[in-house]
Amino acid sequence: MKIGVLAVQGDVREHLNALERLGVAAVPVLKPGDLAGLEGIVLPGGESTAMWRLMRASGLAEALKAELKKGLPAFGTCAGMILLAKEITNWPERFLAVMDIAVERNATGRQVDSFETRLSLNGLGEVPAVFIRAPLVHRVGPEVEVLATWDERPVMVRQGPLLAASFHPELTEDTRVHEFFLSICRKE
Repeated sequence: MKIGVLAVQGDVREHLNALERLGVAAVPVLKPGDLAGLEGIVLPGGESTAMWRLMRASGLAEALKAELKKGLPAFGTCAGMILLAKEITNWPERFLAVMDIAVERNATGRQVDSFETRLSLNGLGEVPAVFIRAPLVHRVGPEVEVLATWDERPVMVRQGPLLAASFHPELTEDTRVHEFFLSICRKE
């Protein structure tokens, strides 16, 4: 199985390492040609506007959006969730806009407000979750399944082959969230 990790900015190395620990061929994605042959892609945490500008400059934004619309499975964490969202409640720009959710950027506060907790994930049990200037979901569309909540707000959601989390599973040693994404890649 070959899984890409968007490598323009953010927690690239951490996701590559998590996937490699699971025995997956994990490759960085920097340009449109890097999308060839992927069975899924991870959109890491980082700074969503910086990521988007770099993706647009290389032509990767439109190429990736086209692949996602064709059904390429994607897993967005933190900024990756923002990239996938159809609506950003506190930002005028839209990015890939392929997942029927509305998110608020930096909803958990500033960098100094970062925290780690444990979340109960449907089917996975309790997993550690690191929140760093995390987005929170304000609305989910009818085809979106809520897989985990924090403070009564959705923080992990799925819509078909698209998975998104407000938190950073790549910053823990627990690989169950990545394993769950790989199961989506195998089924889609």
